[in-house]
Amino acid sequence: MSDINLKPFNILGIQQIAIGGEDKERLKKLWIDLLGFQFKGTFISERENVDEDICSIGTGVNEIEVDLMQPLDIEKKPAVHQTPLNHIGLWVDDLPKAVEWLTAKGLRFAPGGIRRGAGGFDITFVHPKANDEFPFSGEGVLIELVQAPPEVIAGLSSSSSLASKI
Repeated sequence: MSDINLKPFNILGIQQIAIGGEDKERLKKLWIDLLGFQFKGTFISERENVDEDICSIGTGVNEIEVDLMQPLDIEKKPAVHQTPLNHIGLWVDDLPKAVEWLTAKGLRFAPGGIRRGAGGFDITFVHPKANDEFPFSGEGVLIELVQAPPEVIAGLSSSSSLASKI
């Protein structure tokens, strides 16, 4: 059995999809008004240069967030409106162990470390680009790893979850 199969964490499923645009009102019209996603709240962070509305579909452990984001300042970084599919969030059962193990394997993380995210869970980001020090990355995709709460871990750790298929 390879070392990669002995990882000390599991990816449980999709936690969120983040979509950026210059005007989140247009995004809300599509995702909330037309498609019927539920509005849950707003998160604003100058550090992250984001004004986002959090909406969702599904319930319980099957709930998936769609974060509709616009930059607070279109001239500043991070540029949450570029590209429109900003990032994908994945539930993980043990975020600190995942970061430690993945870093040791050469995965590059974005600056900022583990911190509290918009949904109230601890998060960190896998950098979309590799470098000399860290040869692995999201290969052009920003990936958010999100610490799953106990009920999500229990609900998504069943034999039908993504974790059992990896």
